[in-house]
Amino acid sequence: MSRPINFCSGPAALPLPVLDRISAELHDFQGSKISVMEHSHRDRLIVRLFEETEARLKSLLGIGDAYRVLFLPGGATLQFSQVPMNLLAPNESAAYLTTGAWSQKAIKEAAKYGNIVEVASSKETNFTTMPARDTWQLPADAKYFHICTNETIHGVEWFDSLEDLGMPVVADMSSHLLSRSMPIDEFDLIYAGAQKNLGTAGVTIVVVKEDLLEGCQPLTPGLMDYQSQIDNDSMVNTPPVYPVWVLSLVLEWLESLGGVAAVEKINRQKAESLYAAIDASSFYRNPVAKDCRSWMNIPFVLSDDSLDSKFIDASQNAGLLNLKGHRSVGGMRASIYNAITQTDVDTLIEFMREFERVSA
Repeated sequence: MSRPINFCSGPAALPLPVLDRISAELHDFQGSKISVMEHSHRDRLIVRLFEETEARLKSLLGIGDAYRVLFLPGGATLQFSQVPMNLLAPNESAAYLTTGAWSQKAIKEAAKYGNIVEVASSKETNFTTMPARDTWQLPADAKYFHICTNETIHGVEWFDSLEDLGMPVVADMSSHLLSRSMPIDEFDLIYAGAQKNLGTAGVTIVVVKEDLLEGCQPLTPGLMDYQSQIDNDSMVNTPPVYPVWVLSLVLEWLESLGGVAAVEKINRQKAESLYAAIDASSFYRNPVAKDCRSWMNIPFVLSDDSLDSKFIDASQNAGLLNLKGHRSVGGMRASIYNAITQTDVDTLIEFMREFERVSA
C-alpha cells in the first residue's frame, strides 16, 4: 500500500484527484500567477468561484431558484445557534428530534434562543435506532422541525419521508450531503460542515429557501444574519476562500463520476459489503438497527473488547487510519465517505478477517 487509507470521521479523506489538483494549482489560481489564498474576495476570479460553486452545488442537489447557497464560517456547530437566531423569536417554539450526540448538542445551543421541544428521542436504545415518525409529539405552534439526518458518532441515518409535517424542516446533513439522492424539496434549510464528505474544514454550507427568512433576533451578530449573507453573496466579511475552492474541486470530481446517482450506487455497495462482512462474523458486531444503518459512518465492536487496542495498533500498522470509535461510544468506526473507494473498503474487510483469524 503506497498511501494509508483514512477512515476518519472528519476532517476526512479527500479524493486523490482533488489533492492532485490542489497541489498543481495552489501557486497559480486560474492563470492569475498567485494562489487562491492570496486573492481579494472582491476579485472577479473569486466572485466567479463562489457563483460557480453555488450553481454546481444546486445542480448536483437538483434544486432551483427557490434556494440560495451560503458559504459560511464557524462549522456546523455554529449553526446550532445561527438557525434559531434566524428562525425563532425568543418566545417561539421549535421542534427537535434527538437521534444522537449531534442532535443533543443542537438542542442545548438552540434552547438559549427559544422554547425547544424534544419531540422524540432514541436515547433509550443508546441511539441505535431512529424514533418512528408516528411517535413524534409535534407542537402545533412550532416554527420549524430540526433533524440530524446522519449521526456521525452513532452511525444512524434517516431514510424515511419528512413530507407533510406542517412546518419548515431544518436538517444537519454534515456527514452525508451528496452521498446519495435525497428529496431536497422536503427541506427548507440544510446545513453541513464540508470537512466530513465535501472538502476541508473552514466552510459550512447552508442551503436555504429565501422565503423562510422573516428577520433574525435583535441581538444576532450581523455576520450571522442569513439575509445579510444572502444580500452580500456570502461576503459580509472576508469569506473562507480556500475551503470554498476545495469544495468546488470536490464538486467537479463528483460530476466527473456521473453525479449523485452514480456516487449513490458506489456508496451503497461499499456500505453493504462492509455490513455484510460484519454480520457474517461472530467476532464483530454493528449495534445499529438495520433499517437506519448509516452508509457513511459504520461503528462496530469486537466480541472481546480487551482486543480493542491491539486492533487499533494493528490497523494503523497496516495503513488503515482512524478506526477508533468516538470516545463516548467506544469500539471502532469506519467512515466511508465519497472519497473512500470500494477497493479501500475491501482492504479493510480483508484486514478485519485476518485479524479475526489470528485473534479468535
